[in-house]
Amino acid sequence: MKRMWTPLFLLLTSLPAFATSVPWAPLSADDFLPVDPARVELGRQLFKDPVLSGNFNISCQTCHLPEFGSADGVSLSVGEGGIGEGPKRTANAGIKKRVPRHAPPLWNLGHRSVTQMFWDGRLSIDPKAPSGFDSPAEDRLPQGLNSLLAAQAVLPLTAQFEMAGNTGENEVIGAARQRIDWAWPVIVERIIGFDYYWELLQAAYPELTRRRDVDISHLANAIGDFINLEFRTLDAPIDRIARGQAVQLSDSEQRGLALFYQDGSCAQCHSGPLMTNQSFVSLGLPPMGPGRTRPWDPVARDLGRMAHSNDWNDRYAFRVPSLRNVGKTAPYGHNGAYATLRGIIEHHNDPRAALDRYDRSQAILADAAHLERIDWIGFENAREMARLRDSIQVEPMGLSAQDIDDLIAFLGLLDSED
Repeated sequence: MKRMWTPLFLLLTSLPAFATSVPWAPLSADDFLPVDPARVELGRQLFKDPVLSGNFNISCQTCHLPEFGSADGVSLSVGEGGIGEGPKRTANAGIKKRVPRHAPPLWNLGHRSVTQMFWDGRLSIDPKAPSGFDSPAEDRLPQGLNSLLAAQAVLPLTAQFEMAGNTGENEVIGAARQRIDWAWPVIVERIIGFDYYWELLQAAYPELTRRRDVDISHLANAIGDFINLEFRTLDAPIDRIARGQAVQLSDSEQRGLALFYQDGSCAQCHSGPLMTNQSFVSLGLPPMGPGRTRPWDPVARDLGRMAHSNDWNDRYAFRVPSLRNVGKTAPYGHNGAYATLRGIIEHHNDPRAALDRYDRSQAILADAAHLERIDWIGFENAREMARLRDSIQVEPMGLSAQDIDDLIAFLGLLDSED
């Protein structure tokens, strides 16, 4: 992907002192899937309730906190069994490894253009599938799910290191170990035992007359509606620019906009109002963490998209993330390898050089001496490092330190002001 340069002064001469334009139509509520207010309220309560977890000790919100931009402020989360929230969350000796990938932000995932989820895209819309979705649960994914967000909501509930717990600890993981779809009724049985939730369920689904008629789709659709509505961002400065409103830009913001859009390299992947083309790219990010290994992998690694597609060309490629609220969602990358925007932009600027000189202090990890060897084990495998380096699909960009400052200034325009 070779960068084509136009002299920056020529680009800037076309920019007015304030309120330039962006090459996409402004976002509106009509661009999102519809939600039901009663289901949103049910989803709001479920989202923060640890009753959904195997050991009653972690909720969806534990890894998707409002104060950290709908992520959790750490590179790799401490999932089931941890104590506390965000960077202060601790891992005790019973936790075998961190969650293998960075908790993704939830912004604008209810947008109609979103067709796949997770860093490797292993959940996607598939009209031919019985459930309407291609997912790791395959044909066992429940029917009746009304959106990708709903389909996404049921999967962490069965994941050992995220919410289900270790084998032998509770009935949820016990059922999931036998068949993934046996775990969901166990969780539903818990919920319908609470009168409080039964009242919310009846308000959200008036057709329900008996508690035993509730299934996991009723819970998942509510969580999906809540995420869809709660995590929309339509009011950032970039949105006002898209609507043609006057927005005073600093010189640095103007230069950053020119670099991002009119030069074209950034916007090739971070395009449209969501600032992503939903493709998969190998940046050769440092192999920090345990990796999401396949059952037959001989070494700790994360092959990214290839683990789902089985296409060699997808090795170490991960989904291009949305940049919406990017200033609020540090750290960055599929494993949170970079604590700062500067760090991840410098990696884009020269991926191979950045991989070779990676500063491990960029990772934000909960203290856990028994996990540290796993955190860095990928760097010890010379052959794996060579394969990772060879997979990189982005060529050096030639950005100066000033260019990077300007891009950071521009990215501030993507943050909502609430």
